[in-house]
Amino acid sequence: MAYLDRTGNLTSTRKGLSAAWNADVTSIETSMRLFNGKHPLASDCDVVYFEIAGDEKLHVNVTHRRVTKEIRGWAGPADTPKGFVHNRTFSGATSTPQLVRYVREMVFAGRV
Repeated sequence: MAYLDRTGNLTSTRKGLSAAWNADVTSIETSMRLFNGKHPLASDCDVVYFEIAGDEKLHVNVTHRRVTKEIRGWAGPADTPKGFVHNRTFSGATSTPQLVRYVREMVFAGRV
């Protein structure tokens, strides 16, 4: 029986975030580190948090090196040179625990 080597790296980048989302993103990042310690990634994953001018939503891109299972609510995947990107936006009405759960589900999505 073959076992997956679960040694993937998780990176997180903030681009142009206003103070409105900093606490939420800090909570997400903390949760990802704790969860990854217990359930390591099977491959590298990059998460980017950003805002767009005139749009108060939090935008999140999650890039996996390999194709993952689809997670409800996430668009994608887009096949890019860096991997397979899924994205989603969140409004201020989304609670921090919900944000953590939604991002964690995409980050730790299983491979296809």
